[in-house]
Amino acid sequence: MQSVTGNAHEVHFGELAKAALNQYLKQNNYSKIFVLFDTNTEEHCLSVFKDIYQGETERPIVIKAGELHKTIDSCVKVWEALSNMGGDRKSILINVGGGVVTDLGGFVASTFKRGIDFIHLPTTLLSMVDASVGGKTGVDLGVLKNQVGVINQPKMVLIFDEFLQTLEQRQLVSGFAEMLKHGLIADRTYWNDLKSNPELYHLTDIQKSVALKNAIVEKDPTEQNIRKKLNFGHTLGHAIESYFLDDPDKETLLHGEAIAVGMILEAYLSYELTGLSMVDLEEIKNSFLKHFEKVDFTYRDIEVILELLQHDKKNSHGNINFVLLQEIGCAVIDVKVPIDLFSKAFAYYKE
Repeated sequence: MQSVTGNAHEVHFGELAKAALNQYLKQNNYSKIFVLFDTNTEEHCLSVFKDIYQGETERPIVIKAGELHKTIDSCVKVWEALSNMGGDRKSILINVGGGVVTDLGGFVASTFKRGIDFIHLPTTLLSMVDASVGGKTGVDLGVLKNQVGVINQPKMVLIFDEFLQTLEQRQLVSGFAEMLKHGLIADRTYWNDLKSNPELYHLTDIQKSVALKNAIVEKDPTEQNIRKKLNFGHTLGHAIESYFLDDPDKETLLHGEAIAVGMILEAYLSYELTGLSMVDLEEIKNSFLKHFEKVDFTYRDIEVILELLQHDKKNSHGNINFVLLQEIGCAVIDVKVPIDLFSKAFAYYKE
């Protein structure tokens, strides 16, 4: 399968990815090769990684799995492990995991010894089509997502569909939300192909999502303008994800589950503010609800979620900035939303 090529790095798939990894590590003569897993990927993906790369590495570094452990404390443990095992500026870190591992591992590598090389092997559908591509690294600050981090590109991203066989259906559906988002913001034909897809993914669809995201990132690597389009659904979605992560009485939502809600809410805001048609709005809502169970929100839930919006990292000068749709396949950035529309958006979602 054809690789996706960018200015900063390439994304390889399948057998080509395996060849690219082994050739790159052989040619570059790194002093030490470190591999980062979390407890889930160590259990389910270590054997797959050993089939992909037969060369010598240091013993695996393992962090606890889950968004709750995407913290500076986890970074400290990885920095200490790198230091204790003799890591230097000519070392490389290979991150094998989902978005938590690639985000955190990329941040650790970018800051250890003022920066060492790193490679991503995403193991979830979500990280394959989103987290591992684009150079965003970082960790959460409490329940506030991705508040500390840098933009720094990996040497390469390597995608193997063998990892997807280790996932529960719920994880696959979560990643599918980001693929649908790529269609909504950039390619109506792709959206149409995906929305009725009963299998949720094919490797060709993953490649298409990566290519769509990469094309946007190439034009705006540091998110000054059009890269903001990739945040559609994430302004409200991240606040919802943070709230459900922090409240012990709520079942934690996966990233894609929260973002799916965010995309329906922000599609409604698009209907009110940027010209999205009611036909497109209903198509978006119905398509997401085919794959994602509706989340129950109380009045108090909505109050707290809207308070969390104030901490969104995309805010500037006291304004909450939204990405909204003019139509399916066409997004606009930096839209200010009147406060009274939030309650209407939640009411529409709950109908």
